[in-house]
Amino acid sequence: MKRNYLKALEQAPNHKELPFPPGEFEARLTRIRAAMDEAGISTLFLTSPESLFYVSGFQGEWYQAQSGRAFAPTSGIAVHVDHDRTIHFETPSEAILTTIGTVSADIRIFPLEMRRNGIDFICRELEREGWLAGTVGLELYNYRPNPIVAERFSKGFAAAGAKVVDATDIVRQVRHIKSALEMKSMIEAAKIAEIGMAAARDAIQPGVMELEVFGEMIAAMTRAGGEFPGILPPVASGFRSNCLHPLASRKKIERGERIFVDVSGVYNRYHVNLARTFWLGEPPGEAVAMHNTSVEAFDIIEPLLRPGMPVLELLNAAKAHYDAHDLFDDAYWSGGYEMGIAFPPDWVGHFIYDLTHSGEDDVFLPMTAVNHECNFYAPGCTGMSATIDTILFHADHAEFACAFPRQLEALCV
Repeated sequence: MKRNYLKALEQAPNHKELPFPPGEFEARLTRIRAAMDEAGISTLFLTSPESLFYVSGFQGEWYQAQSGRAFAPTSGIAVHVDHDRTIHFETPSEAILTTIGTVSADIRIFPLEMRRNGIDFICRELEREGWLAGTVGLELYNYRPNPIVAERFSKGFAAAGAKVVDATDIVRQVRHIKSALEMKSMIEAAKIAEIGMAAARDAIQPGVMELEVFGEMIAAMTRAGGEFPGILPPVASGFRSNCLHPLASRKKIERGERIFVDVSGVYNRYHVNLARTFWLGEPPGEAVAMHNTSVEAFDIIEPLLRPGMPVLELLNAAKAHYDAHDLFDDAYWSGGYEMGIAFPPDWVGHFIYDLTHSGEDDVFLPMTAVNHECNFYAPGCTGMSATIDTILFHADHAEFACAFPRQLEALCV
């Protein structure tokens, strides 16, 4: 990594590819620092892909999450409560990517002799800055850093005089409220989700593998400018459709089978979740009746939607409908979770709601996004009646992000 590497690194600032303008990231940093001040945290060391993206725009294909011990996941971004700048620590391997794809102005690359484990370098640099003198927060409720690396960070920071605490929720809670630009990305993601769902529907034919449907769906979304979602989108047919989270397989779809598809459209890493159910051939009457009755809950919910809406108002309205039609006992789940920035292996956000733990004080705040799941085991072991939509709570109104039909659609009749 000498002459050619250095020449490319020198030219990298001329090839910026930012998902948002610098002012957007400045506003995010201001909100994070305010949350840190309220929590009594002086320095926050961020390591999760979602947090790194949120504060800088960094995104890559490899985060050393499940790699061998020689590739320790130690890169990250330090935020100080009293400074309007961050310190971005990266490996030499990602120096060019960091320069191209982030707003980070202070990028410190691990020395070559520490390129695979930068903890000592990070500790030394932060101690010199005086950023380890107070309480330091790590994202411990995360797969990155893993427990071993987290312990090493904790020991290194503590040796410099810091008190180390879990601060996972700082950025997660700040991210929950989205900016106008973030909501625009959600709207674009919704368009992409509908394109993917239409492609999946059109690919379903007798003898076609689930994986072929998956491939057509992903291809259509990428042609529309969509990015790869945080979860491998399931396509399940026949008896496999009794499971909500199977990977698409080499199973060939046959006539007389239910097929459900669960996808997220992605734009600037912002996800919009959409799931629909199809039937190849003529579906049984009781399967149609149950499915179409269950999705009527969305029509009941829609006029109630508004920013600041109590969570229990939505949940109780849906449950009352299910109870009136004797459906609730067969519910796989009735609830939802936050949608937004996500990287593999998950798109399930921080805010989760359902009747088991949502309380009277919980509300759907303005400028937030959640999905809502309407999933029921169908009669006769015919699979899951699965329908999922994303709700966008704007500043002054709320809406379902997608308009794809929810009724059980019969294909190739």
